[in-house]
Amino acid sequence: MAEDERRETVIMALPPVVDHAAWRKELDELRAREKAATKELDAIAAQRRRLPMVRLPDYTLTGAEGPVRLADVFDGRSQLIVYHHMWEPGSEWQCGGCTSFTSSFTRLGFLENYDARFVVVTQGRIDEALAYAERVGNTMTWYSTADSPFGADVGAPPGGAFALNVFLRDGDTVYRTWHTSGRGVEQLTYTFPLVDVLPYGRREEWQDSPEGWPQSPAYSGWLDAPDIARLYGPDR
Repeated sequence: MAEDERRETVIMALPPVVDHAAWRKELDELRAREKAATKELDAIAAQRRRLPMVRLPDYTLTGAEGPVRLADVFDGRSQLIVYHHMWEPGSEWQCGGCTSFTSSFTRLGFLENYDARFVVVTQGRIDEALAYAERVGNTMTWYSTADSPFGADVGAPPGGAFALNVFLRDGDTVYRTWHTSGRGVEQLTYTFPLVDVLPYGRREEWQDSPEGWPQSPAYSGWLDAPDIARLYGPDR
């Protein structure tokens, strides 16, 4: 949508204007639903903490310094979050969604207080993966599963979609505790929650919005990999 068209749409599509008391009443009604959703998320997290786990074999991945056992990817911590980045061999630009998601995590030191680490694992060769991370300004630690069945065994095979897994380490033994994919990763980033509190939301056609609200095809507002490189790459 052109900038002039966007301005015109904003002028034409506005929420109703009411006095403060009427606004406060509707906000309080919404707040009750928001609080209920928060309590439900707390209950879901409690159930997640009670999940059983699966013992894994002794996988070997490849990092910037060479082969590394999965148990050592924890870097001394007991818990590990892994984002499995989609990968197309030989492509200059990789999945825009994966690129955008992982590039948003720039300060992960707080996880040390929780005895945890968050890394990226991809089916791409490690030299290609590291070069790509540099190109798009990604500051996370990357590993390759190109020479290991690890990715395929945890829901991220070559040519497959992205995934997120969580692992627990007991000595040299690693267990898989949680997995999600698709929209399951939305709660782990700040981007969509920020956009969702805006009056016009994500502006995507699939969303339930009032008549006249600006709407575009799904994903149209997302940053693609070249956009990430332009905004956050080494030249920035």
